[in-house]
Amino acid sequence: HRLVAVSSGMSLRMWLPLSLSLSLSLPLSLPLSLPHHRSLCCHPHHSRWRASRRHIVLRAACPRSTSALQREHLSRARLSVSGRYAGRMVGAYQVDRQELAELLAGEPAFRIRQVWDGLYRRVQRPAAMTDLPATLRRQLDAQLRPQLQLRAEQVADEGDTVKWLWSLADGAQVETVLMRYPERVTACISSQAGCAMGCRFCATGQAGFGRHLEVGEIVEQVARAIAAARPRRLGNVVLMGMGEPLANFDRVWPAVLRMVRDFGLSARHVTISTVGIVPGVRRLAASGVPVNLAVSLHAANDTLRDALVPMNRRYPLAALTEACADYADATGRRLSFEWALIDGVNDRPADAAELVELARPLGAHVNLIPLNPTPGFLVRGSPPTVVGSFRRRLGEGGVNATVRSTRGMSIDAACGQLAAAQAARQPRSHLLERTGKPPWGAGTGPSPARIARRADSGAAGLRSGSGRRFVSPANSDEHHRSSTG
Repeated sequence: HRLVAVSSGMSLRMWLPLSLSLSLSLPLSLPLSLPHHRSLCCHPHHSRWRASRRHIVLRAACPRSTSALQREHLSRARLSVSGRYAGRMVGAYQVDRQELAELLAGEPAFRIRQVWDGLYRRVQRPAAMTDLPATLRRQLDAQLRPQLQLRAEQVADEGDTVKWLWSLADGAQVETVLMRYPERVTACISSQAGCAMGCRFCATGQAGFGRHLEVGEIVEQVARAIAAARPRRLGNVVLMGMGEPLANFDRVWPAVLRMVRDFGLSARHVTISTVGIVPGVRRLAASGVPVNLAVSLHAANDTLRDALVPMNRRYPLAALTEACADYADATGRRLSFEWALIDGVNDRPADAAELVELARPLGAHVNLIPLNPTPGFLVRGSPPTVVGSFRRRLGEGGVNATVRSTRGMSIDAACGQLAAAQAARQPRSHLLERTGKPPWGAGTGPSPARIARRADSGAAGLRSGSGRRFVSPANSDEHHRSSTG
């Protein structure tokens, strides 16, 4: 048998004696015993060699030349991993291309492209990437691990709405929702475990802040949604799940770039939602990638918005609308305002008039969303007749508005509800549906109707110069500082 050893560009062809034990080192030792043979074959088709600057590589091509165990040892020699990833497990979607190249040290350069395309274009686990050698598939499948472990799944709307609760390595939990519509498929993903913004009507805000999600934990949610949506194509991603995306900008933005550049989503079909983190809005405007911006507004005067969205006290409406105008000028994209309609709180004619005054100069589109009740803020969303009337008033004022269909009420599809229900090990209360009256009690703060009445009187006083701004006990400055860190 003939063996060819290639190292640093030097070729050496050796005629071997009848019995030989050859040991390779740098980077590892590989004992290889050749069977007895009366002559050595020099036919070019019975051997192959590959040059490597770092390794001595031996490959026997003829199955008669070496045993299966020897071939396995030779294959393992080529799969040595060096650098900071040696022997470590990492998130499959946490590594970037440079880090993947480190992981595949010693492999041909085209392997990086094959693995990357398998993860992002075909959305496969390494074990399913049949264009890779079997041994490399096994190694990568053991080393590139999922970061999301399914804890619960709920299905509603005859299978068109699916909600997953994922458990992360440290025990934190996040949610992802897949929504199938006749004309599109949309995924709603999370950017944080919990949320520090403290919005009273939001189940995630009621639960408090856990931690920022890593890039891989955000990207993997999209990968899971793409796989679940098949054979249909996932066309839209909205970062409207758990957390405030612009408070985690340094991780959210690399994840968005991978959605656009690697998964192949259109930037115009990726939407980032925010309660109004003004520095984040300005960074988004300067990014040069025309993603959509949706501002969770919910109130068009500072007094009411202070009570519903505590972050408004740090970035009031004047600063927010200025940043939004700069974003629209820089990107050419139409701005969206999210408005969760709460019965008797922000669905009155005066609320519609204030929203028209704020949205029309910005050319903003308004998404009206009947509120999903949450355990800590058990109110009803505005009834359909009120929703229709509110939308009509906006249209008469020159503001484009649509009513978003409410999905998954039977499965706690509002962000944070499934995680809260799992944590409490009990389903959410249905008292509101049975009695029609929210069970206000200790710890819930004033009712939304009281908030609205006091906000009205406070706004009137501010206009006359003698009123006081109302802040509910649950949203005091001290609470806000502790919740936002």
